[in-house]
Amino acid sequence: MTNLLSRMARCAGVGLAVLLGTMLLTTGAARAAVSGEVAYIFNTFSFLVHGFLVMWMAAGFAMLESGLVRTKNTAAICLKNIALYSLAGIMYYVIGYNLMYVDVAGWIGSFSFLYNPSADELALIAAADKATPEMVKKVVDASGYSVMSDWFFQMVFVATAASIVSGTLAERIKVWPFLIFVVVLCGVIYPIQGSWVWGAGWLDNMGFSDFAGSTLVHSAGGWAALAGAIILGPRKGKYGPQGQINPMPGANLPLATLGTFILWFGWFGFNGGSQLALGSALDATAMSIVYVNTNLAAAAGVIAAMALTQILYKKIDLTMTLNGAIAGLVSITAGPDLSNPLLALVVGGVGGVLVVIAVPLLDKLKIDDVVGAISAHLVAGIWGTLCVGIFGSGSVVTQLIGIAAIGAFVFVVSFIVWTILKVTVGIRADDEAEELGLDRAELGMEAYPEFGSGSQTL
Repeated sequence: MTNLLSRMARCAGVGLAVLLGTMLLTTGAARAAVSGEVAYIFNTFSFLVHGFLVMWMAAGFAMLESGLVRTKNTAAICLKNIALYSLAGIMYYVIGYNLMYVDVAGWIGSFSFLYNPSADELALIAAADKATPEMVKKVVDASGYSVMSDWFFQMVFVATAASIVSGTLAERIKVWPFLIFVVVLCGVIYPIQGSWVWGAGWLDNMGFSDFAGSTLVHSAGGWAALAGAIILGPRKGKYGPQGQINPMPGANLPLATLGTFILWFGWFGFNGGSQLALGSALDATAMSIVYVNTNLAAAAGVIAAMALTQILYKKIDLTMTLNGAIAGLVSITAGPDLSNPLLALVVGGVGGVLVVIAVPLLDKLKIDDVVGAISAHLVAGIWGTLCVGIFGSGSVVTQLIGIAAIGAFVFVVSFIVWTILKVTVGIRADDEAEELGLDRAELGMEAYPEFGSGSQTL
C-alpha cells in the first residue's frame, strides 16, 4: 500500500510539472527567463566564479615555468609569478581598467585614477535590509551585473598576459627590472590595445572579433615577450659559436605537467566567462558550447603535437606536448563560440602543429624562449584570431588588420620600454649571477636546498 501511494505521488508530481511547463510555454513566460534581479545575481556570480578560475591559472603558470627552468632558478620564477599577479591587480585598479573601458574614444579610455563601486551600489550596500525596490532596480538596470565583479574578471586577464612574458625571459632577467616592465604592461600597454576592441574602440567598430583574447591577451603577451627576448639576449651557453643549439632541460617535468592541467582547467573560466552573462537560457547554452570547444581544441593540440614530434624526432616530446595543449587552448580562445565542435578540433590541432614548428624556428633565429611561450601564445594566438575569419562570421582582412595593429603597438612600445630599462637600471643578470643561479644571486635562497652546492651546476 505504501509503495502504491509513493508511486501515485511521484506521478502526480510529474503531471503537475508538465502542466506548469505547458502553461509557461503557452503564456510565453518561459521565454522571459528570469527577473532582472535574478539575472543580475547570475551574471555577477558568473564573473566572480570564472574570474577565480582564471586566477587559478596564475598557479598553473607558476608550476609550468618552475618545471621548465633549471633548479637554480626555480625560486626566482616563483617569486616573479606571485609578484606579477599582485602588480597586475594594483595597476589595473589604479589606472588600467579606466584606460580600457571608461569613456573610450576610439583609441584610448580615461586617464582617471582608481575604479570603485558605483554610487548606486554603495548606496544599496549602505541601506542593507532597508533598501527600497527602487534602489535595487536602479542598480540592476545600470549594467545587469555588479561593476566590481566585472573589474575582477577583467583584471585576471591582464595577469595572464604578464605571465607569458615571465616564462620567456626566465633564468637571466633581473627581478626588479622585470617587475617595472610588468607595471607598464598592466597599467598602460595592455589596457590601451584592449580598449580598441573590448572597450568598443576603433577595431571593434571595424568588426574585429576576439571572443576571449587570442590576440588581446595571448598575442599581446607574446609580442611583449618577443621584444624582451630580443633586447635581453639568450642564456649563456644556449647557442654555440657554430650555430648549434644546446638543450637546457627543465628540472621538474611532473610539475610542468601539473601546471598545464591547471591552465587547462582555468581556461574554462577564461573562455566560458567571456560569454559575459549567465542570466538566460541562451547564455547558458552558449557557455556550454564554449566549454566543449575549449576542451576539444586543447585535446587536439595535445595529440597533434605528440604525432608531429614522433614523426620529426622519432620520439614523443613531453614539453612539446604540454605546449601543444596550451597552443590548442590559445587558438580556440578567439572563437570558442563556434557552433560546430568539429571545427574546434581543427583549430586546436593546427595550433599544436604550429607550436612544434615555431619552437625550433625561434632557436634557429637565436631567440631564447625558455618555456616556449612565444610559440604557444603569440603564434597560436595569431592563428586562432584568423580562424574567426576563416571558420566564423568575421572577415579575414579585418582580423589581419587587428593582428597587425595590436602586434605593432605592443611590440614597439615594449621594445622601447625594455631598451630604456636596459640603458638605465639594466635588465640582465651578470655572468656570475647567471652561472650561480638567480635563486641565490637575487633571492639569497634555493628552491631545492637539499641539493646544496650541486644546484649551482644544474
